Amino acid sequence: MSQNKKLVVNLSETLYNEFNEALKLDSKKRNEFIKEAIILYIEEKKKITQLEKMKSGYLDMANINLELCEWGINNYSLELNEYETQLSECDMPNDNDNSEKRRYILC
Repeated sequence: MSQNKKLVVNLSETLYNEFNEALKLDSKKRNEFIKEAIILYIEEKKKITQLEKMKSGYLDMANINLELCEWGINNYSLELNEYETQLSECDMPNDNDNSEKRRYILC
């Protein structure tokens, strides 16, 4: 069986009056109202913490994706330059009967 613990809270008069108004609106006992308020507060804090972790994770992934994109475009550029160099240096037979080879340079 779980043991209940007693909690004493000091409130300003303004906050105490607002608390009493909220009790009247909810028609709950003080004990029940405070329990629910504490549970809601803890759940909300957990959600905020989880959202902050997710935000941090998404920012980390954004940096990783940026690095991968930069690597990919650099790799693509190198391969494209190599391909264009090979094209510009390819030997093609001449149109005359001697079948001499000539080089075409792409501009």
